[in-house]
Formats: sequence, structure tokens, C-alpha cells
Amino acid sequence: MIHVVLVHPDIHWNTGNAGRTCLAAGAALHLIEPIGFSLDDSRVKRAGLDYWEHVDLHVWPSWAAFEEQLPSLGEPYFFSTKATQSFWDAPLGSPASVVLIFGRETGGLPAELHEQYHDRFVAMPILSSRVRSLNLSNSVAIAAYEVLRQRRAAAGNDILLPQ
Repeated sequence: MIHVVLVHPDIHWNTGNAGRTCLAAGAALHLIEPIGFSLDDSRVKRAGLDYWEHVDLHVWPSWAAFEEQLPSLGEPYFFSTKATQSFWDAPLGSPASVVLIFGRETGGLPAELHEQYHDRFVAMPILSSRVRSLNLSNSVAIAAYEVLRQRRAAAGNDILLPQ
């Protein structure tokens, strides 16, 4: 299982796009409140298209409430531009269940998570010094499909695409 976690997301269309990616990749989407918009907002649903109602969506009232359940969900990986380990070097595909955790668009993950989970942080390579970060929904897609790629490679390419 793949779990994608957005901690305090601010932008509705990123969450809608992340939800569509989660559905396509067979992943669950977890949102940690506070959220910077209403999930009833038509723009969230527009970004998720007609897929939104099928997303395996879990909304948590706080990080603390989610963190209590984190060990039962899988191996956590926190994504940050401040991380020193590349996500390419992390065994994202090896645990049976993985939790991909992303911060909000305007501020990333809180400092206390950086301190507590510093050894679980990974970054996506950004080759241009002019780019500070990647778009949140793009990052979710890249990470989720890296999990699938690693699992496919480990299975000897036995994971097939739909016909």
C-alpha cells in the first residue's frame, strides 16, 4: 500500500491533482488539518475531475492524531528540499507499505518534524539554482510512481500495465 500525506495543504488544485494521482497509483490520500480551503470547494473537485469521489481519502484533525497511526501505516519518508538524501537512494519500493509525507506549498514541513524524523527525510534533485522547489502535486506524482517503479524492478517487471 502507498499512503500519500499532505500536511496542511494550502492550494485546492494541488490537492485535487494529488487525489487523482493517488487513485491512478492505487494509493490512499491523507490530509492533515488545518487545510487552507474547503474540501467541498468545486475547484478541488474540478482538479480531481470526476475521480475525486473514488479517492481513498482520510482527513486527520491534527498531525498528532495522524502520528499515532503512522506506525501501522508503513515506513515513512518525508519529502523536503532541505534533505540531504536523494529519494532515488531511498528504498521506497521495499516496504510492503510506504508513507510519503509532504508539507504545505507555502512553507514545507514544520521544523519539529525535521528534528524528530531527520533520518527519514529525502529530496528530489533540482538541478537549477533558480528553482527552489517543485510543485506539490508534481512531487506527489513523481514519488508515487517511483514507489511503483522500484516495486516493478524488484518483482522482475511482473507488474503489468492495464491492457
